[in-house]
Amino acid sequence: MKIIFLSAANSIHTVRWVNSLSEKGVEVHLISLSNHKERAENKITKKSKIYYLPFRETKGYYLNVFALKKLINKIKPNLINVHYASGYGTLSRIVNFEKTLLNIWGSDVYDFPNESKIKKKILEKNLKSATYIASTSNVMAKEVNKYTDKDIFITPFGVDAKLFFPQNLKKENNKITIGIVKTLEEKYGIEYLLKAFKKVLEKSKKDNFNKEIELAIYGEGELKERLIELSKKFKISSKVRFEGYIDNKKVPEAVNKMDIFCVPSLQESFGVAAVEAMACEIPVISSDADGFTEVMEDEVTGYVVPKKDTDALANRMYELILDENKRKGFGKNGRRRVLELYDWDKNVDNMINIYKQIIDKNRG
Repeated sequence: MKIIFLSAANSIHTVRWVNSLSEKGVEVHLISLSNHKERAENKITKKSKIYYLPFRETKGYYLNVFALKKLINKIKPNLINVHYASGYGTLSRIVNFEKTLLNIWGSDVYDFPNESKIKKKILEKNLKSATYIASTSNVMAKEVNKYTDKDIFITPFGVDAKLFFPQNLKKENNKITIGIVKTLEEKYGIEYLLKAFKKVLEKSKKDNFNKEIELAIYGEGELKERLIELSKKFKISSKVRFEGYIDNKKVPEAVNKMDIFCVPSLQESFGVAAVEAMACEIPVISSDADGFTEVMEDEVTGYVVPKKDTDALANRMYELILDENKRKGFGKNGRRRVLELYDWDKNVDNMINIYKQIIDKNRG
């Protein structure tokens, strides 16, 4: 099986798919724009080949047509797997290869078409031109169906359960750590986490709770300085640790140091951060953003609260702070759910089976 993977080489999503597919014997040829070159910390396996198209940035999705066609004629793939419906989806549509699987990522259907009528039209044309479409979640598939009536494959972007597992790290008995690993952007609702955390500290002080409670925030982004200032304004900065960017390989250890994982996102297409925490047997409190409502089981793997509802968020955090047995129970339930539905090894096998279905169907 020979696949062209048309996607950004600097994305951890691309790296994970390409490396895992290659390990399972799929011949993968990754083609990417030259401004999307792989990063030193996330390398593409040598088992696959990488090609960089000559034109960069947005114009590259239009001007690289002939370069891509030349590579297609050279490689002669069974299928082109296109990732991201707007940019690379546009390039794929113009090239018009006979067998394509277009993978939706999230912002390409939640944000891109809402930015202008032109972008909405581009998305609709890209979806129409794809032979087949895949989505990481059922809820996002419903969003895609606003623009096309095509059947959609569900291809979860799960976690490696051999990397994300309960490490049973020794924790300080007198400390409770609430944590999050996210890019510091508006859509992830971290300001609401700070507001809720302030309420938790006020309640714990009123109740004379005898353990230290801290908030660990991992990630970089445009809102970092604003969030730091907000923590100072709320007079909770001494209890909030801004840990900065963390390499994906170090995320399992960071998550295992937490007692509660909290993700109050305003928008989520899948919710991989919650899945990572669940795999580590850490209880999760999430918002009711689409992706989380699918991967989470409310009151089983943790709690799901309304977006922007800082009272509900604070109440659920405090409830778990007080109840160690509930934290452990939710954690074990979360791990069980991940192994059943979001084990990365099974997700890759699912993708390979979809490839085979498409290739065999086109042969017929």
